[in-house]
Amino acid sequence: MCSAPIPRSRTGRPRSARADAAILEATRAALVELGWSKLTMGDVAGRAGVAKTTLYRRWASKNELVVDAVAVLFDELELPDRGSLTADIEGVVRQFAALLERPETKTALMAVIAESTRDEPLRERIRVSIVERQKRLVLEGRRRAQARGELPTTSGTAPGTDDLIFDVIAGAVVHRALVSAEPVDAEWVRRFTALLLGGLAAAAAQP
Repeated sequence: MCSAPIPRSRTGRPRSARADAAILEATRAALVELGWSKLTMGDVAGRAGVAKTTLYRRWASKNELVVDAVAVLFDELELPDRGSLTADIEGVVRQFAALLERPETKTALMAVIAESTRDEPLRERIRVSIVERQKRLVLEGRRRAQARGELPTTSGTAPGTDDLIFDVIAGAVVHRALVSAEPVDAEWVRRFTALLLGGLAAAAAQP
């Protein structure tokens, strides 16, 4: 009788979460100091204290590295239950605006967006790593509001509404903070949320 095959062990060292975090932090610091055009993989490796080969085993290009460095910042966004849909929206908008005020977020986000206009794979990586991951906030907020009776159930929500809500919120805040360079203050957040909620009721009622 033949014995069962022995599973092959994985070759190479497992990835280190600490090394990954150091690399992504070094990437953001280098972007703020050097800008996109002067940033190199070698510079990031030196700042992070790792070999350049270690860097390339994790990220094939500067584009991929910078997108992931931005993505982990957006993963910090949370949607705690503040008791109402209005308060939930106002809270996440303020969080988002505060994140965009950080130099490392602002520099990195603007850089990858500019580069993505002529790099389709980079644009797709932004969509998957940042945009799609953050749509979780809309889904979570909608489910919570439905449980409170503030929004219709899923069966009464028009297809694509969640994507539209995300686009409206993200687009408005990014434009206000980074394009217009206007403050996302309490009054603006209040007025924006009131406008959004008025639109939500109309959108959800459509067949």
